Amino acid sequence: MKIAIIGCGNMGMAFARAFLKFDLVKKEDFLLVEKSPERMESLQSFQPGVLTGIIGPQIGTYDLVILSVKPQDYALVQQSLREVIQPTQVVFSIMAGIPIQTIQNGLNHQAVIRAMPNTPAMLGMGITAYAASPQVDRSQLRRVENLINATGRSVFLEDESQLDAVTALSGSGPAYFFYVVKAMIEAGKQMGFEESVASLLVKQTMLGSYHLINNADRSLDELIKAVASKGGTTEAALRRFEEGQLSDALIQGIHAAQQRATELSQG
Repeated sequence: MKIAIIGCGNMGMAFARAFLKFDLVKKEDFLLVEKSPERMESLQSFQPGVLTGIIGPQIGTYDLVILSVKPQDYALVQQSLREVIQPTQVVFSIMAGIPIQTIQNGLNHQAVIRAMPNTPAMLGMGITAYAASPQVDRSQLRRVENLINATGRSVFLEDESQLDAVTALSGSGPAYFFYVVKAMIEAGKQMGFEESVASLLVKQTMLGSYHLINNADRSLDELIKAVASKGGTTEAALRRFEEGQLSDALIQGIHAAQQRATELSQG
């Protein structure tokens, strides 16, 4: 498979590195389009494939075209890409907030897949949900799914509108965890620990807790009860969280993110 990536920021390069790591595409069959001269210079040392700063006719020779530019930059990309895109190609968008139909109309091209990855994809531990237009056939969809799985795991959605919820839940999700970790480290510092010690305690706690969630044959409520003994320290903390409506605030925040994602997708 020959792949072109338009936009070589963090997420675009996360996909590029994963494809090369698992030998899913040869370097000579990989085209990376990057308009930033500074970014282009940094890519030279990585040598991920053929590099170019423009969207030219050569794009039309690639099987898959991945759009990983910022949504606000897409209008300019669309103008150039519309002139060279070929009917047999599949367009794979990881741009937030731009629906499949908008891409189809703007490019006058029907075979479009839209996905929402998250930043752990940079470590091969991401989760990506994706939806596709009816014009993408099953074999094309399977090939793209294999590519996505190189960055972690994937979920196919029949209903594209659910991608707004995915954006709020897993797309933005890493920031919520970082926010909680930051608050816990700050609490540790206030209790007298050096930041490095507080950071180690919190990060390892998060890592171990994740593995318990993933491997223990218990519900989350059961795992909480296993730590929170009656009248103990954990119960005191959980009671204060409930008084501060921490759970409600987190849920409301995620709904706010979903609402914003919907507003962006509607223009």
